[in-house]
Formats: sequence, structure tokens, C-alpha cells
Amino acid sequence: MTNPIPRKLRCAIYTRKSTEEGLEMEFNTLDAQRDACESYIASQRSEGWVATRDRYDDGGFSGGNLERPGLKQLLTDIEDGLVDVVVVYKIDRLSRSLMDFSKLVDIFDGNGVTFVSVTQSFNTTTSMGRLTLNILLSFAQFEREVIGERIRDKVAASRKRGIWMGGYVPLGYDVQDRKLVVNEAEAASVRRIFGRFVELGSATVLARELRRDGFRNKQGTLIDKGYLYRLLKNRVYRGEAVHKGTAYPGEHDTIIDDDLWDRAHSILQESPRKRANNSRSRTPALLKGLIFSDTGAAMTPTSTKKGAKLYRYYVSMDVIRNRETGEETAPTRLAAGMVEDAVVAEVRRILQTPEVVSLVMAAPKKEKGAASEADTIAALHEFKTLWSQLFPAEQARIIQLLVRRVTVTAAGLEVDIRKEGIAGVTREMVAPRKLEAAE
Repeated sequence: MTNPIPRKLRCAIYTRKSTEEGLEMEFNTLDAQRDACESYIASQRSEGWVATRDRYDDGGFSGGNLERPGLKQLLTDIEDGLVDVVVVYKIDRLSRSLMDFSKLVDIFDGNGVTFVSVTQSFNTTTSMGRLTLNILLSFAQFEREVIGERIRDKVAASRKRGIWMGGYVPLGYDVQDRKLVVNEAEAASVRRIFGRFVELGSATVLARELRRDGFRNKQGTLIDKGYLYRLLKNRVYRGEAVHKGTAYPGEHDTIIDDDLWDRAHSILQESPRKRANNSRSRTPALLKGLIFSDTGAAMTPTSTKKGAKLYRYYVSMDVIRNRETGEETAPTRLAAGMVEDAVVAEVRRILQTPEVVSLVMAAPKKEKGAASEADTIAALHEFKTLWSQLFPAEQARIIQLLVRRVTVTAAGLEVDIRKEGIAGVTREMVAPRKLEAAE
């Protein structure tokens, strides 16, 4: 029987010297380290160890960080699968930082590379070497946890004293000498947002209004409803510092007084559904001027209020004016919400038909600045999502552009689409997608 040939293990030798002193010598410190490593590799030839020809030398680089060209090249070759064993003269040649050493070992383990220190009997191919490594890494983990606890304790203590601890700077403030100071121009905008929210009672309407006016946050991007809610709930504007849900008096000045804050938050505490209903009650009916009975009579929007609840309807003018229409074949009074939802669903269905998609896709070839095919198709298929982001007045305007007439018959609703308006509405639907992608 013949002995099996051991697998060839490619050994990369890494050398380092902190200063450049003596590197000009014919046989310098880096050469001495490499010579010792090559001798050790030669002693392991029976195990298949072979030194690579590439040199990974860092002369004049500190071991306190990982910003070293030779080390970076070594890590690149490890990632490329060109190295099986990393050999150094001493552990501190690789790194003097326990934290950095832990990171390097993680990289080695992730790529199946072992690590050997020739003068310290440190070899992760043996059980004793792995035990030693685990002890070192345990101390590194302990060091990380202790540092984390110190930082968390310091942040908590500082917050309780009202000290700003860095991070995201709210609109309305700047940072000077590590403290929040009021930016008067931005503070005026914050007060205007709070005041306008109290007037409108709807974050959705206010967000759309601010986007239409081009209002931008501190980072220069247009705001959305989520950003608006975060701003309205940020207790820093009351002069408070918050830590884990608990508010403490802050060192900085207030922007929003208690009265305005309380009025805004009394609205925020209402149910979103109730606020949405209030917003809808102040906007025009979605199908006003578009919906007719099968006799040709217009159906006008009306409403009835019972207690705090508002009921909306579309009623035929034949009924309102007591006109005789003969035998009734279609409803003359319809719940507004039901018929509006049905029309929007039908519009959504029509916009996704192959005929309409082909019609819209042909428009970009003729119209300057039109959207790409991918954006156009996505907008048509995401009509439901984009529609829900519009406030009622914008929804009514879109319907006016898309729908020529809605006829109420005994069999249901007949929706006549304005084909000439589809391309223009599609461009408006694509615009928010482009804006969000840019943000």
C-alpha cells in the first residue's frame, strides 16, 4: 500500500514593521520574518504546505489598524480563494488590536483559512491552537460588551440631564458646540406646519399641500406623510429630551408652545378613520357632473347628517324635481361611497386592459418628456396604491380627467373613459414614482 498524497496547502506569509528604519538594508527585518516563516513552512512539507510566491509586506505601517496595503492585498487574495494558510512570525505582526484581530479571524474562518504564528506555537489547525484562539476571542467579546455598556450608561445619564447626544438634527434646530440651537427660519416653518395641521385636521392633506408647494426637509428632500407624523410627535420641539420613552427637560429652547402642541395632539389622538371622514366631508363629490340616470337626468350629490355621522348620496334630478319618468328601470338614489368605489374599481380595471396599455405606450413616442415604458406599465398596475396616496380633491380632479360619463342602468354602471386623458394622467402617476426613487 502507498501513503496518500496530502492536499497541497498554499501558505501566504505576512510580514510587518512599524517604522521604515532599516528597510533599506539588504537583509532587513521583513526579510528575517519571511525567512523564519519559510523555514517553518518547509518543516511542514510532509503535510502539503507550500509557500506562495506573492509577498505581503507592510514596511512602515502600524499594527493598530487594518489600513495597510499588504494586508489588504492578502485579504483580497483570501476572498478570491488563493490562500489556505496565513503564516506570521508573531501574532502582533498581524495586528496589535484585539478587536481587529477578531475581525481578521472571522474573515479567515469564513473562507476556510487557518492561521499560524511560528514563534508562539499558535496554529489553528490544532486543537490547542483553536482553544487559545477562542480564549482570545472571548476577551475581545468581553471588551466589546463593556465598551457598549459604558456608552449606553453615558447616553442615559446625559439624556436625563437634558443634554443632546448627537444623531439626527430635527428641522428647526442647528448644532453649535454640541448643543441644539434654534434656527429661526426653520423654526418658523415648523410652527407653520403645526398651525396648518390644526386648521386642516389631516396629515394626508397637509403633506400633499406641502409637497405641492415644494417644501423640503432638512436633508433637502420633499416630505411625506410619515415624516410629517414624526415631526408632529417630536417632543424636542417642546424643549424636552427623550430617552427610552421618558421625557426630561432639555437644555435647548422650545419652538412649539404648550397650547399649540396640545391642540395638534388632540387631533392626533382622534381615530384616523374619523379624521379621513372629516377631510372627505370638506371636499367636492367625486362624480359631481359626471353621473347620470338612464333617462339622461343628472344625479346630484346630497348628504344627510345623523348625529356625528354624515351620509352621502347621488340622487336623480328627476326625483328632486318630481318629474314623471314612466316605468322606473334603474335606481334613482345611490349611496355615494358605494358608487364611487365601483367607478374607481372600473377605472382601475380599464387602465390595465391591453388596449389601454398599448394606447399609453404609443404616447411617449409622440410626447416630449414622457416616462419610460417600465415606469408607465408599473404606474398603470399600481393605480390602486397611487390612488390611495392622493387626498380627495386630487382624486376628484383625476376622475374628471379620466371619466367622460357614468350612466346608472338597471344592470349596473356604464363608465365611459376619456381616452385622450389617459396619457396625461399616467404621466402624473409616474411623477411620484420618479420622485421617490430620487429620494
